[in-house]
Formats: sequence, structure tokens, C-alpha cells
Amino acid sequence: MTRPHVGQTLLLTGATGFVGGAVHGALVAQGWQVRCLTRDAARARKREPSFDWVEGDVAEERSCAAALTGCTAALYLVHAIGDGGDYHHKEVLAAETFSRAAATAGVEKIVYLGGVAPIQGGSDHLRSRLAVGTALRAGAVQTIELRASMIVGHGSLSWLIVRDLAARLPFMVLPRWLKSRTQPVAIDDVVVALVRALELPQGASAWFDIPGPETLSGKAILEQTARVIGLRPPFMVEVPLLTPRLSSFWVRFVTRAEWTVAREVVVGLTDDLLADDDLFWQRIGHPQRISFAVAAERALRAEQREGPVRGLWGTLERARGLSGGSS
Repeated sequence: MTRPHVGQTLLLTGATGFVGGAVHGALVAQGWQVRCLTRDAARARKREPSFDWVEGDVAEERSCAAALTGCTAALYLVHAIGDGGDYHHKEVLAAETFSRAAATAGVEKIVYLGGVAPIQGGSDHLRSRLAVGTALRAGAVQTIELRASMIVGHGSLSWLIVRDLAARLPFMVLPRWLKSRTQPVAIDDVVVALVRALELPQGASAWFDIPGPETLSGKAILEQTARVIGLRPPFMVEVPLLTPRLSSFWVRFVTRAEWTVAREVVVGLTDDLLADDDLFWQRIGHPQRISFAVAAERALRAEQREGPVRGLWGTLERARGLSGGSS
């Protein structure tokens, strides 16, 4: 099979993260020479010694310019959520800095993974993701912004929240946010979207939604996850006055998700997060996407390869019938 990008260099930001780590192999398979930007190259090299690491920060124009020199394209997969209350401002400034540096370096295309626009105002996190996309698309380098809602895969924070709630709670109250609908997309499909977006003929910058094949409420997602795990779905009692912010406190107690980020994710679930269309999948010839149940099964298998969950929650999970999990 022809590798269409042999001899071309791509800068991958966010390579130490969930999506960045997942897409790296697919990029190499397409012939890209993948250069990975990180703020701590020594630490990243210990984790992934086979990757080509370069030290720098998307918020620093000089280090961006050095990292982007010789690159044909770039994937922008970083965010500053959890870095303090002013992360929205930081994210937009970093995107503008990166875009300028890419233009100076002669980069031809940037592909950015953001979030689906909520019907109403949405959370600070979602507004920031959209603002970053706007900043990148306003720059001189052609930018394709892909907008996903919940990404299902081992390493996804939103998936971790769902997995832990389904595995650990036989009973739970039903806050309003579990009625909100979304279109979860498998990490395997997201990887396809990112790789193919680099090849998408496009005269100008644009954004596209990349929805999964099903529209599910939070309640349905929890129920399906429990079934995939092999447990009875949690018994849920509706409590209309339990707001997302209040319910985020028991999410903090039950799940392993990093609190500062998980809180933003949960608070952002007050509105439906639904795609305008699935035009992007049609454009790249990838209309058949992975179902939520299959994506969940793959995520659980990947988790189980890392060994059982430790501590009290791990003991509880095994008592309920789970055989494995991440450490």
C-alpha cells in the first residue's frame, strides 16, 4: 500500500495525551515523520522512547517556530483546562501564537480537535474549545476544526467517569445532566477523522462535526456501559434539584477522573451536545462508525490488559463481578 506522506514532517501537539497517543501510529502508517511537541521532553521520552520528541510550548512563539520548522502540517490536540481559572484566555492566546508560528514556518494545514457546540451557552470548557477553533481558523494557515462530543476509549476522561459510575454504583440519583443527549464517538473513528482531515481538499478553513452513530442520553450511556461490563444497570431515582455542579461532588468521590477537569466536564453536560450533520464522514467516505457498545467493549479490554484496579474501589468492583481494570 502506498504511504502518501513519505518524506513529509508533521508536528503532533498533545502526543502525551489520550488522543495524541492514539493517533501517532496511524500517522506513521501514512508515512508521516511525526515530531512530538511536549513541555518536558525527558519525561516524555521515558514514557515513549520510540517517539521523536521536541521540547516546547504552544504558548511560546519561539519554541513553536523551532518545532514547526520543516513541517508540512500540524495536529493541535492540547488544552489548558485545569490550569487555573483563566485557562480560557490562555487557550486562545496559545492558539493565536501557534497559528502565527505555523504561518511563519510555512505549514500548509492545521487540524484541530475541539468540542461540539451546545445548543445554549454551555460550560466554560466548551466555550473555550470553540474559541480556540475560531482563533486557529482565523489565522493564515488553513485549519480544519473537528468537533466531537464524548470520545469513547481507554484513556478518555469522559469515558472514565461513565465507566466508574456504572461499575461502582448499583444505585444512584438521576441529576438533570443524565437526561442530556450526545453522540459518543469511538477513539478509532476519531483517529480516522484526524488522519483523513489532513488530506481533505479544502479551499479555506472550516469546521465539521464528527458525531458517533447513535444519539444517547447520559442515562442510556450508563445503562449500556453497565451491560457491557456485565452488570445490571444502576437503579436510578430522579432528583430534579440536583444540579450538575452539586452532582459533580459525588462524581469526584466515585471516579478516578482528575477532579479539576471532571468538574468542568460534568458542568458542561447541561445541554444536548448534538452534531449539525455528519457531512464530514460522507466527505471522507467513512459513513459506518463504531457503535457505543463496541467502543465500550474495546475500551474495557484495553483497560483489563493493564491489570486490576487497586484499593477499596477495586475490591468493590471485583465483588460485583468485574475481573479487571486499570491500575
